[in-house]
Amino acid sequence: MPPVALKPALKPWSPAARLAASAPIAIYLAAVILPPLAGPPPASELANRLLQPFRPLVGALSLGHGYRFFAPDPGPGHSIRWTIERADGSGLSGSLPDCDADRPRLLYHRRFMIAEKIAPLVPPADAPAEVRRDARAAWLPLVKGVAGQLLARHEGAQVTLELVEHYLPGPEELIALEEGRAGELRNAAEPGGAEPAKAPDMADIVTPLGTFQPAEGTLP
Repeated sequence: MPPVALKPALKPWSPAARLAASAPIAIYLAAVILPPLAGPPPASELANRLLQPFRPLVGALSLGHGYRFFAPDPGPGHSIRWTIERADGSGLSGSLPDCDADRPRLLYHRRFMIAEKIAPLVPPADAPAEVRRDARAAWLPLVKGVAGQLLARHEGAQVTLELVEHYLPGPEELIALEEGRAGELRNAAEPGGAEPAKAPDMADIVTPLGTFQPAEGTLP
């Protein structure tokens, strides 16, 4: 039986080679981890300082994501409410995104990002007229794109869009709401029970975006 040839043992890396391979990996990991830590407030001042040398790399690789939609302080969510009128007089309404209709879940997430992209560009309805006029140039092209897609998909004659900022209650408001519900149940079971705590007003903020036709002409 002929002898079996043995593979030569792999030569271990030298310290210099390990350092040369580890340094780019460490730099890339830092560029991925630091932007979320140094994102919108609340944010770490230390992370903001550490991020400064990495900003060219973060910008070149599009790594500047805040990841603040879910934690630690997400802020209010947004959606775009739409109402379509067809040529035959029928109507259709919906929301972008729609947690019931948008499947698979990735589609819901992408449409959620559309609303969140537009929301920071739209001033509130009570903002000064000059501010609203200047901001219109930034958000109107995006809104027209949404309107055009909805009109084409649903064969609409015109569509009306509204930006909805969903109220995000704080811990104290949730406690008051739960106490109010508990008080209602207690009063229903025991007449003369304690007065329930008053639930907070959790109204959404609705900002009109306009009415559009297939030719993207804005109606008055």
